[in-house]
Amino acid sequence: MTVRDLWRWSAVELATAIRHGTISSVEAVQSSLDRIAAVNPAINAVVDVLADEAITAAREADAARSRGQELGLLHGVPVTVKVNVDQRGRATTNGVVAFRDVIAAEDSPPVANLRKAGAVIVGRTNTPAFSHRWFTNNDLHGATLNPWNRERTPGGSSGGAAAAVATGMGALAHGNDFGGSIRYPAYACGVAGLRPTPGRVPAFNPSAKAERPITAQMMSVQGPLARRVGDVRLGLAALAAGDARDPGWIPAPLTGPAPARPIRVAIAPDPCGDAEPEVSAAVRAAGRALAEAGYEVIEQTPPRLQEAADLWHRLVVNEERRTLVPAIRAYGDEKSRRNVDAHLRYAPLLDGDGILAAFETRLSLMRDWQLFLARHPIVILPVSHQLPFLDDLDLADDATVTRLIDAQCSLLATPPLGLPSVSVPTGLVEGLPVGVQVVAGRFREDLCLDAAEVIEAHALLPTPIDPQP
Repeated sequence: MTVRDLWRWSAVELATAIRHGTISSVEAVQSSLDRIAAVNPAINAVVDVLADEAITAAREADAARSRGQELGLLHGVPVTVKVNVDQRGRATTNGVVAFRDVIAAEDSPPVANLRKAGAVIVGRTNTPAFSHRWFTNNDLHGATLNPWNRERTPGGSSGGAAAAVATGMGALAHGNDFGGSIRYPAYACGVAGLRPTPGRVPAFNPSAKAERPITAQMMSVQGPLARRVGDVRLGLAALAAGDARDPGWIPAPLTGPAPARPIRVAIAPDPCGDAEPEVSAAVRAAGRALAEAGYEVIEQTPPRLQEAADLWHRLVVNEERRTLVPAIRAYGDEKSRRNVDAHLRYAPLLDGDGILAAFETRLSLMRDWQLFLARHPIVILPVSHQLPFLDDLDLADDATVTRLIDAQCSLLATPPLGLPSVSVPTGLVEGLPVGVQVVAGRFREDLCLDAAEVIEAHALLPTPIDPQP
């Protein structure tokens, strides 16, 4: 493989080769920038290319290695960052026309941690307006297309991040996940994506005018996407460094105590009663892969899954009525307004007592799941109960949109439970990616990633890919 092919390499391979001097960071970064120039016009995943800044940073990375300085986990590796977090000197647009000139004065913790790890940021990736759709399209930056099939969504809100890594524009991508915004794009684009435990990766946008709402403080997380689970593991280690600006950050170890062997796995092929056959088949295939690797696999649905998903709507959407909905009404594009209207119709309107009761229910749900995970440390669920949606399907008639939201039951159940989960591909169905979600207990990302690597080994997709015409 030539230097021109370095965009095909994994983050682990690039970091190792740069550390050993086999290749330079400049070579790796230039290869990534060349790949962006070649394929980004076809899918519009990277909406702010940082070519000059990236080459300068890569030269500094190579000079640091030459001086014998201590090197970070991602030293010299090309990565992307989502446009909804602050990056010094760049616009934190969040896909909104009115925010195109919101220039960040300092880095947010995820960006700062990537830089501390030595990563080189080659560009910023697209998101829907206000990062509030499972589709990535906005009036400021335009639409990001799924590289496997232009008629399907690349997912959202980290659709640009997932499409970028799927096509080799960067070895690793930053994303964030409140209601599936890492896991669903990873699923739709055939890559791996980790939703860490809340408190694992620090977050804060210095440019924000107010603190994040309570539900965002409890459920919104920052995490990595990549073509390989091993790269996701490396990305988590880099992103998880502490930052005093986030009081919610918890210094939990990245590896927990070994569970009893064999590790018990509960698989739920159709946990809410509406999974497409191909989705259920993916869950069962993941179970077979784990069984072959020595896990003890049983088919059992975890407790109160639908109730947990409904709780997401009750808490998140009702809180969004306070601040996000007025902002979307004032500054959002037509698609974002129609999307939020659909969620408002779907979620019951609660008064203050109803919201407080919902928080009380959350503790009960978490307890039941914690007891279940004590017996089954790994749970395999669908990511979505349907194959990747037709693009902009959330703009269809009310009945269609209701079915679309229903299909995200497993995706929405985990955030209110506070659990980590990994989206990992299991294969292709008629040219479309399909995969599963690996869930474990709080701060047991290591168990998620271990199981995901087993599943990945049985169904490694041929990424990076060229975008389909």
